[in-house]
Amino acid sequence: MRITTWNVNSIKQRLPHLLGFLDEAKPDVVCLQELKCQDEAFPRAEVEAAGYAVETLGQKAYNGVALLVRAPLAMSEIRRGLPGDEEDVQARYIEALVTGEGASPVRVASIYLPNGNPVDSPKYPYKLAFLERLRLHARALAQAEIPVVLAGDYNVIPEPADAADPEAWRSDALFLQPSRAAFRALLAEGYTDGLRACDPRDGLYTFWDYQAGCWSRNQGIRIDHLLLSPQAADRLISASVQKHLRGLDKPSDHVPVTVELAAP
Repeated sequence: MRITTWNVNSIKQRLPHLLGFLDEAKPDVVCLQELKCQDEAFPRAEVEAAGYAVETLGQKAYNGVALLVRAPLAMSEIRRGLPGDEEDVQARYIEALVTGEGASPVRVASIYLPNGNPVDSPKYPYKLAFLERLRLHARALAQAEIPVVLAGDYNVIPEPADAADPEAWRSDALFLQPSRAAFRALLAEGYTDGLRACDPRDGLYTFWDYQAGCWSRNQGIRIDHLLLSPQAADRLISASVQKHLRGLDKPSDHVPVTVELAAP
């Protein structure tokens, strides 16, 4: 099973790139973030024509997450929204149980974590609270003892090696110590950073800002992650970054990241 996460930064703008990627890579599950549209505006017909079932949690102009599953796999037990705060209406979390004939179930979530900037605003406490809610939910999911993949744009740079220029991010919400500590707390619940488990090299980035020639100078950061429960990590075969998609015309500022899990 190949599971991909990708912040498309507007599904309307990036639909041709998405359809091209689905045709080229044929991932089994795709976790999308930053749709920037309501559910009814998602290009469902085009994605379904490519062979994928669709579940979305949209929001007008902001946020938005989706799960795409390639036939004959199917989704059930859909959860929209992260538990722990009934007043949180931002569209940042969707989860499903992915099953199929001959395939063991895998629970997959698409997550768009808050950016948290500016740090001296309510946005940063919201980010940290969201991370704590995610940690508690991740613990609960792991207790079911089936494979879990928590995939998405975490808006966290875990280590200095995950940034081309760490000093440029020292005061940013993505790299502040409380953000990084909260990410490590997720890992401490028994989860594995899928990409790092397969490739410990420096220079693995998933985001390049549109400004200041960041792409041409490879001034990237790694903020898109797939965290695997012990049952999922035991089946991890490979992980990769589809960096070439950042070089397309009018690309997202993020690129897909993919893990492959072996059959049980």
